[in-house]
Amino acid sequence: MTRKQKRLAVIGGGMSFIIAAVLLVMFAFSQSVAYFYMPGDLAKKPVGPGTLIRLGGLVGEGSVVRGEGTTVQFAVTDGADAIKVRYTGILPDLFREGQGVVTEGRFEPGDDVFVADTVLAKHDERYMPKQVADRLKKDGVWKGEEASK
Repeated sequence: MTRKQKRLAVIGGGMSFIIAAVLLVMFAFSQSVAYFYMPGDLAKKPVGPGTLIRLGGLVGEGSVVRGEGTTVQFAVTDGADAIKVRYTGILPDLFREGQGVVTEGRFEPGDDVFVADTVLAKHDERYMPKQVADRLKKDGVWKGEEASK
């Protein structure tokens, strides 16, 4: 092989390695993406059972029902629509009715209850997840600064 052929072989091998690495990273990200929905979005266009999503909104007033052990059922609402959520685990300390929440999980086949793997609640009196706050403002449900007083 000439020097030119060796150089082209090294460049070609390097490019092949980079392309393979990029494809593996893209595949890994596609497997872990969870799309964000509000209850109104799911009322208009339901997602298939088993699809990993994030469901955000406010915890419905009077909707928290504690079951056996650490199982809790509650409703996530955007003011117009509500989705029932079931979660087994320890809830964040600041989880309560009327506060912002983002849950991550999926719908079970043949069930209209959202089964959450993760529940994220606000971390202080002024915090609301940005996606939830933007959607609540857009829908006219946001209480703004007066909600944090």
